Amino acid sequence: MENETFNALIAQGGGPTAVINQSLVGAILELKKQPSVGRIFGSHFGVKGILKEDFIDLTNLAEVDLEAIAKTPGSALGSTRDKPDAEYCAKMFEVMKKNQIKYFFYIGGNDSADTCKIVNEEAKKVKYELHTIHIPKTIDNDLMVTDHCPGFGSAAKFVAQAFMGVNLDNASLPGIYLGIVMGRHAGFLTASSVLAKQNSEDGPHLIYTSERPFNIHYFVRDVKAVYEKYGRCVVAISEGIIDEEGTPIASKLAKQVEHDAHGNVQLSGNGILGDLLADTVKSHTGISRVRVDTFGYLQRSFAGCVSEVDAKEAREVGVKAVQFTFSGDVDGSVVIKREGEYNVSYALVDLAEVNAKTKKMPPEFFASDNMVSQKFIDYVKPLVGELPIIKKLIN
Repeated sequence: MENETFNALIAQGGGPTAVINQSLVGAILELKKQPSVGRIFGSHFGVKGILKEDFIDLTNLAEVDLEAIAKTPGSALGSTRDKPDAEYCAKMFEVMKKNQIKYFFYIGGNDSADTCKIVNEEAKKVKYELHTIHIPKTIDNDLMVTDHCPGFGSAAKFVAQAFMGVNLDNASLPGIYLGIVMGRHAGFLTASSVLAKQNSEDGPHLIYTSERPFNIHYFVRDVKAVYEKYGRCVVAISEGIIDEEGTPIASKLAKQVEHDAHGNVQLSGNGILGDLLADTVKSHTGISRVRVDTFGYLQRSFAGCVSEVDAKEAREVGVKAVQFTFSGDVDGSVVIKREGEYNVSYALVDLAEVNAKTKKMPPEFFASDNMVSQKFIDYVKPLVGELPIIKKLIN
């Protein structure tokens, strides 16, 4: 029918970010321009809300309100880590059909891309016409194909600035400082701490990520060497560091290992890794002033620390998701492509290229097992943007 309209549904999955709502608002505003879209629904708490028909009507929200939401960290719709199966999808489709939903947009990371693929395949099996588009986000920056992920730039800015402050604190009262940063399988976020360094004497002096096997004996040796050289040592460590066999150090230490619905080991939310490493350094070096922080969730939705580039691109992936949807009979995941010194373009790739996969830092991003390279610095700088200028009284 020529004037027939259908409704759109947007949901958010996985961990929130400081700019995830930019993607939400970008999609909403672009959907409002589409004559074939009737109402725009938001599902409360991701796919879980679809089962309960817990929808928020976003169609007539004032633009001034939407812009305020866009600048607010955290998932405005709420999130979930539910992983649908065939039965779950069947229940979702009942609710979707009832509400005449033809377009489904899911904002999330690796697991959300996996959810999109599952929903897309199940819809085809039951011959339900549903266009499913994955809108990327993750502070871990570990989605395949895309150059980088919305949410990462702002989280990386927080990490860099946090280590700037830590470095100044540590220089004021010298000792050893260990900062445990989010990153289950990829070390991009931890590596971003390198931007705190203005010279070789600045911390972080050592950076350990999950891409390189972690040896506790080498770790203690390196910390001690830095301490002997500078009289202090600042270290950035990924929560997902692994041993030579590939087992996460944190999971080896935990008495009970928790997993989410997608099978991921829960590494955040406790300080066990930092405490163990701090105790090990104390006992093997004799240095008493050893301090540790576990950043945990702090870097995900920190208010007031947003990269302008990140916010702009997060908006754009929401806009592009809608534009791609109405450019043809397509499903997929939006990706960002870097061009030239720093420009980006956007493309849509098959969900199978992204779902349930993890991108890790490539070898050229490392200068050694405990420090990143200039290539990584060149990669991450444009995504983070301007950082505070530090002036020292004594060099």
